[in-house]
Amino acid sequence: MTEERVTGETIAAIATPPGRGAIAIVRASGAQVRALAARVAPGVRLRPRHAHHTRIVDERGVALDDAIVLFAPAPHSYTGEDTLELHVHGSPVVAREVLRALLALGARLAEPGEFTQRAFLNGKLDVHAASAVADLIDAETRSAARAALANLGGGLATRVRALRDGITAIVEECSGAIDFPEEVPEPDRARVDAALRSAIAELEALRHDGEVGRLVRDGITVAIVGPPNAGKSSLLNALLGEERALVSEIAGTTRDTIEESITIDGVRVRIIDTAGIRAHADRLEAAGIERTHRALAAARVALVVLDGSRPLSPEARTLLDDTSDRARVVIFNKADLGDAGAREANVAGAILGSVRDAATLRELRSELARVGWGGDVPDLERPHLASLREFDAVNAALASLAAARETLTSGQPMDLIVGDLQNAFAALGHVSGDIAAEDIVTGVFARFCIGK
Repeated sequence: MTEERVTGETIAAIATPPGRGAIAIVRASGAQVRALAARVAPGVRLRPRHAHHTRIVDERGVALDDAIVLFAPAPHSYTGEDTLELHVHGSPVVAREVLRALLALGARLAEPGEFTQRAFLNGKLDVHAASAVADLIDAETRSAARAALANLGGGLATRVRALRDGITAIVEECSGAIDFPEEVPEPDRARVDAALRSAIAELEALRHDGEVGRLVRDGITVAIVGPPNAGKSSLLNALLGEERALVSEIAGTTRDTIEESITIDGVRVRIIDTAGIRAHADRLEAAGIERTHRALAAARVALVVLDGSRPLSPEARTLLDDTSDRARVVIFNKADLGDAGAREANVAGAILGSVRDAATLRELRSELARVGWGGDVPDLERPHLASLREFDAVNAALASLAAARETLTSGQPMDLIVGDLQNAFAALGHVSGDIAAEDIVTGVFARFCIGK
């Protein structure tokens, strides 16, 4: 999308989800907004940020609805342009007809994310805040919404620009000493090294916060695996607090994977209940076991459920061996019936209890948090990295700063660190939004729905 299109055309779209509701919002932005308002809401004298109750008509003057008209003049609007919102009754037909009238009068149908893209191009949002808008729309938990909101205020850009300013100050000092060696002394090496160590520590903290933010936003996947009749489906039902999976004493009852979600300490945990693993299975059950192996390979955490009351079966021993070198939580179920299997296995950190016991479930949730994301309760108020592009940029900056420190501490001429510092400065520009390639901007706004 070119800047000429953004500044030269008025766009319009329905800004509320499809379907019936109390209210539907039709939004327009651009230079023709006042003219459009005069045609679809005749007789209304627009006042900024004032709700006008009026009759809405189409391009031929035929009445469509009684509605509320809201007008925000440039530059004091979401997009930075004149914007118009028509709050009509929530009939899909009414909303479509109002939009059709705006298009017939000269507006163009907005592309996905185009309203927010105009806000970015008009300096109302940086690219990171714009991405946070998409995250806020996509949030599936309260924690994910809070994490997105923390990024919406532009706090990340402020934090990264402070780091860039510090790097610039060092480069300027070094450049002055290079260009005017007789007048400008070389910067103190210990002070420069301390500044670089501080910047590295800040970026490492930023990367850690970003990883936590990613977990809050995307969640983690936990695959419940184990032999038949170990209590896997009962555990899923207990974690959900409802009878989601069929429970039976007949081995092989679960033939396919079942996926549900819970929240632990603000992190969304997608739990996949899988078919029991055993050596002798019919063709249909074997297909389910194959899906179990695929789910286990893709999951961040393996939740291994075993019958702790009986000696270990060959399948249980194999499963413990196969998961020993990956992130896992082991629970020996049915402790009320005995602990022979748990004593035989002697797995460090394993949980011995019953999926029907509240204390066991609390211990299990804590262990999933510890194994899944270190057990730290996420700080949802801190701005954080949100995209792989930003992680790559921070990693590149860290590598450049580490190279500069190595040059500095090895006693080499200080002017040799300038190139690495400039590389770090440029990399961080992709995080702060001061450097935003066109393909990156396009990718950010491609995530949006039409009307936003």
